[in-house]
Amino acid sequence: MGDWALPLRAAGVGLAPGLRIEVVATGIPRPAQLAFSTSGYLIVLSHGWRGDSAGEIFWLDPAAPQPVNASLTPRVVIPFAEGPRKTVLGSLAVDARTGDLFLGEENGNRIYRLTSDQRLTPIAVGLNHLLGGSSLAADRQGRLVVLDYASFESQLRSESPPPPSLESLAAENYTGPLVFRIDPAENVPLPRRLELIAPIFPPRPVRRVSGEPLHRFVAVAPLEQGEFVVLSSIGEMVILSPEGKLRSLARLPSGHFHRTSMAVAPDGSVLVSSGFHIREVYRVSAAGVVTSLAHDLGDPQGVAVDRSGAIYIAETALHQIIRIVAIGR
Repeated sequence: MGDWALPLRAAGVGLAPGLRIEVVATGIPRPAQLAFSTSGYLIVLSHGWRGDSAGEIFWLDPAAPQPVNASLTPRVVIPFAEGPRKTVLGSLAVDARTGDLFLGEENGNRIYRLTSDQRLTPIAVGLNHLLGGSSLAADRQGRLVVLDYASFESQLRSESPPPPSLESLAAENYTGPLVFRIDPAENVPLPRRLELIAPIFPPRPVRRVSGEPLHRFVAVAPLEQGEFVVLSSIGEMVILSPEGKLRSLARLPSGHFHRTSMAVAPDGSVLVSSGFHIREVYRVSAAGVVTSLAHDLGDPQGVAVDRSGAIYIAETALHQIIRIVAIGR
């Protein structure tokens, strides 16, 4: 396996049988999210060393001699947005049509597009609270799916009425997740105001359901036929149809899922990188069977899968990118 594997083993990283870990890149300050470009490069969204920018973007060649010392490679540094807000970028998606990047503010309410000429422009505003991780995803048509959450207790205390698009939810005192879908290529003025767009979830007509509110949705990834897989904060995985209907897929082992990322493998299985609190990577088959691939990782956040099925993980606490592959590959 090579000398590079010894520190990981000594740190107690556990792997499922038949797998090995390779270190792809080091020297990346707090890597948060991963995605593959249309040309096959691994894109890394980093929080940076000094906290003086909204984020840093690296492009890594997975075929280059490894591990790559990313501190010696070029990067794009994205400054904070104008004004008093100093929100960092915590979510990442790639437009399959153009190769442009979509970047979401972590704990903010804005989504930006970074074009191939490295121009940053706002695409959508008006979210209640955009999380990091895979709270933002792009389907094969380049449409964005965005996760949000509605709590109308605070809005009822406000003197302002709810946005027109959410009036039906307010009428039922709906508290729970919201899912929006927008097409950045649609011929409408930008940025889109999401408070004026009807969500695809919950679907209309909204009816109050007895019991506890639905838990927050924390991660989303595109599937075939316009469906999406969605993960809740307590580990429930569901399939979201294009019409906004939910059906159960699986339940992950209990824990607090935060800064959680998902990616879909070529075989249709879903990879879940569970974040700081759980430190594990799961594979969920199309039939809902959950397998632990690796545990006791260094704050696993971003996850991406290449065409061969190799799994790339951002180990944020160790400032590195690792790859999980089958032994013998």
